[in-house]
Amino acid sequence: MSHAHPQETLEFFRALADRSRLRIVGMLAAREYSVQELARALDLRAPTVSHHLAVLKAAGLATVRSDGTTRWYRLQESELHRRSREVLSRAALQRIAADQAADAGEREVLAHYLDGERLTKIPDVRKKRSVVLRWLARKFEQGAEYTEAQVNAILKRHNPDAATLRREMVGDRIFAREGGIYRLQSESDWKPTP
Repeated sequence: MSHAHPQETLEFFRALADRSRLRIVGMLAAREYSVQELARALDLRAPTVSHHLAVLKAAGLATVRSDGTTRWYRLQESELHRRSREVLSRAALQRIAADQAADAGEREVLAHYLDGERLTKIPDVRKKRSVVLRWLARKFEQGAEYTEAQVNAILKRHNPDAATLRREMVGDRIFAREGGIYRLQSESDWKPTP
């Protein structure tokens, strides 16, 4: 999980942000347990324990093995240590703060130029225009192909100057255009023109 996205960090903390799950993690740190053993020890219903174990397993913090009809769970201790080091590193915490500041800046730009879903004005400043173009890009489906008329129809729901918005989105590499067909690029490929 190096260079963990803030969402992954949040999911890691959510997996551990429950008293019962923390108690399960503590018990699994000592040895393997079955659902029934954990339920008795924690005074919980078996389906509740199964739910908590599923959350821990989805987060990569627990594994399961079958022995006949019994499923035995154990802590993925190395994964717990690795992920906790990464998500609590200075770089990871700084990325979360930077992303939050960027999100706040984008929300402020959008609040200034949007009236509901309507774009009141295309920003003159390049950086602000890129924020608006990225917001518009989320109105399109990743991997789908659009004709120019379809792109214009979607853009006109938000602003009458669809031609300018469409050209700007191609210029920022939000759209790839080939043979009159527009395809939304992956977000990692979007680059504002200087």
